[in-house]
Amino acid sequence: MNIYNFDLNLLRVLDALLRERNVSRAAERLSLSQPAVSNALSRLRELLDDPLLVRVGRAMQPTPRALSLEAPIRDALQQIEHTLNAGDFFDPATSRQRFVIAVTDYVELICMPRLMAHLAQVAPGIQLAIEHLTPSLPAAALDDGQLDLVVGRFVEVPTRFHTRRWASETLQVALRSGHPHVGETLDLEAFLRLRHLWVHGGQTRGMVDQWLEEQGLSRDVAYTTPNYLQAAHIVARSDLAAVLPTQLARYFAGLLPLRLFDLPFDLGSFRLDVVSVAQRERDAGLQWLIEQIVAVGAGAALQ
Repeated sequence: MNIYNFDLNLLRVLDALLRERNVSRAAERLSLSQPAVSNALSRLRELLDDPLLVRVGRAMQPTPRALSLEAPIRDALQQIEHTLNAGDFFDPATSRQRFVIAVTDYVELICMPRLMAHLAQVAPGIQLAIEHLTPSLPAAALDDGQLDLVVGRFVEVPTRFHTRRWASETLQVALRSGHPHVGETLDLEAFLRLRHLWVHGGQTRGMVDQWLEEQGLSRDVAYTTPNYLQAAHIVARSDLAAVLPTQLARYFAGLLPLRLFDLPFDLGSFRLDVVSVAQRERDAGLQWLIEQIVAVGAGAALQ
């Protein structure tokens, strides 16, 4: 096939069809009419000598040939987009860009109020859309552009992504004031006697339980929740104990009747990172936003 005789706009249509698996939704994504997308699909089928998408019931399913093309075509389109945008001038004061970011509720509470107050002053047209962050890195959503960046704790990050340290964090134990089973200090024996609330975040085992298991120990987890913000309120009104990130624990200790204790064993610190697609390192708007987020995490002055 001669690439110079191939209408490259058809690749945008194929990408949209493979994303949506529906002609009407693909047309809406592309701001085209449904007949125009149907006509483009017919041309693609003829040029590639493959049905590409076939109707199964009420849905359209891609053929093996279409699936083999999906990732390479998407990567090529993104590379073209990033290349064309690389030299764009970015002015925060006039930009109306919308960024989609995945974070935990903890990061959202600690980072976003300060960040939004700053954006209101220097970049009032920028919009942020926050998505819930799962325990594993949402690589596919970053790759296909559904997410612009994520902020969280990740064990491994593939080399195709760019990573910036957002913050280093430690853990503390939160208990309600007047807890009947804890005095002025909290040692390991007292820690293990407590009933615990665990914020699992979708994980099967956290840092605390991993350490305890390695010592041949375990704790009594009576309540699990995916939500850090509710955890502090539940602990303040019960005899449960919760291990929380230190910044979050201190924030809620200023609002609720909570006492904070250091863990009775050393887990050290862990890092939280800002992760984005490495190909977008020359995206001036995204890089500016990353700098602002990193500055919030470091407690530095925002620019």
